[in-house]
Amino acid sequence: MSISAADLDAIGLTLKLASLTTVLLLLLATPLAWWLARTASRWRAPIGAVVALPLVLPPTVLGFYLLVTLGPNGPGGQLTQFLGLGTLTFTFTGLLIGSLIYSLPFAVQPLQHAFEGIGARPMEVAATLRARPLDAFFTVALPLARPGFVTAAILTFAHTVGEFGVVLMIGGNIPGQTRVVSTQIYGHVEAMEYAQAHWLAGGMLLFSFVVLLGLGLLNRRNARVLL
Repeated sequence: MSISAADLDAIGLTLKLASLTTVLLLLLATPLAWWLARTASRWRAPIGAVVALPLVLPPTVLGFYLLVTLGPNGPGGQLTQFLGLGTLTFTFTGLLIGSLIYSLPFAVQPLQHAFEGIGARPMEVAATLRARPLDAFFTVALPLARPGFVTAAILTFAHTVGEFGVVLMIGGNIPGQTRVVSTQIYGHVEAMEYAQAHWLAGGMLLFSFVVLLGLGLLNRRNARVLL
């Protein structure tokens, strides 16, 4: 049995969503993770808890509040309508916003742990060599935290590929616009098209296994380097 054009569209949209989410989150999560790793502010714990919320919240809860916020009567929806952008619910842009929020801890936490693992000593040495803080960050901290960036990128991409609850709530299941692999599988099952569902579900299973295997091998190699 060959894969259908609708399945290929869903796979393409999923890869596009996961790629954009990964790139944007690495850009957004890096300064936030650095601040969480280095600050002594009393706001560190509350902000860290907010970042970690998607790990414990049911995806439908997060999706519901995003739907309300970005809907026509929500503050986000009213702002986008005022700017002439319409509402972002049931659009790819809304789907991307939901993915950024839902996958945020999978980008921030590996980076935070990597920055914490560097310690203060390398930055102090850079300062004694008259390196400015920003220069030291780019030339010292970022290279040393490279394993954290790799882990964050892999986890964020894989987590976005596997999204369902948030995707369905904020994006619906519109072909070519918001229908990703997870909702395509759901549609096949609803239509009792189990053969088609097996193709996509089996691919997701294999993808998840490869991601976990790759992370395990990466962590083992990093542990050996540290030894």
